[in-house]
Amino acid sequence: MLEGTTHQPFIRRRFWNDLTESERSTLRAYGRPRTYPAKIPLCSQGDGSDHVVIIMTGWVKVTSSTSEGHDVFLAVRGPSDLVCEGAMFGDRSRSATVTSLGPLNTLVVPAGRFTTFLDGHPRVSRMVTGTVVNRLDDADRRAQAHATGGGALRIADLLIYLAELSEHYEQHDPPGSDGGILIHPQLSQAELGSWVDASRETAARAFKDLRDLGLVQTGRRKITVMDLPGLQRHADRLRAERGAEPGDEGAGPPAGHRR
Repeated sequence: MLEGTTHQPFIRRRFWNDLTESERSTLRAYGRPRTYPAKIPLCSQGDGSDHVVIIMTGWVKVTSSTSEGHDVFLAVRGPSDLVCEGAMFGDRSRSATVTSLGPLNTLVVPAGRFTTFLDGHPRVSRMVTGTVVNRLDDADRRAQAHATGGGALRIADLLIYLAELSEHYEQHDPPGSDGGILIHPQLSQAELGSWVDASRETAARAFKDLRDLGLVQTGRRKITVMDLPGLQRHADRLRAERGAEPGDEGAGPPAGHRR
């Protein structure tokens, strides 16, 4: 994240990458590998499933359904991330759905065995606690950003975050010869608008402005950030122009979802 910017959320360390080889070997013995095709839930909102999932390759989206039946986009997770971690919190239903965006390779660990593993590995237990706390903090920051920024600003900040996230996962494409950063995972403009609680019209207008400025290029479920520093300056200008006025799309999704 470049110095001088104020967008959120922050990019966190990745669970599997931060384990020692001994810790990985032990955890593999507690779980089982599983593959998922695209568009398959790993865990679903409201269910009582009792497993956690570690993503080895691929991407997922985290969504929550409102009482009106609308899906609210909450987050994306990628290789080495821990998801469905809400199973560790006892007899409670899931508060969100985690769905594969493409083919996945994972390690699925029953919640009881994962808790046993954490009991024997206090360092990893602290890592997991930190992950949960950081995700709650990110949700709080996102809600605050929703309340103080318009839809165009929220989309710009989200694209900055996703560009940095895409660079953070080493196995994905390096910057192109023109300096462009292909956003991973590949999401539609409508999904990105839902993520920041922007209407379809607001999202379409914001992306048109970004294309006209030469900051992004778009295609079918494909977005490339062509000028990340320029996009950050654009977001800072929008932020300065708007000041502390309320967001034009409402307060956004509630904070504090666990998976």
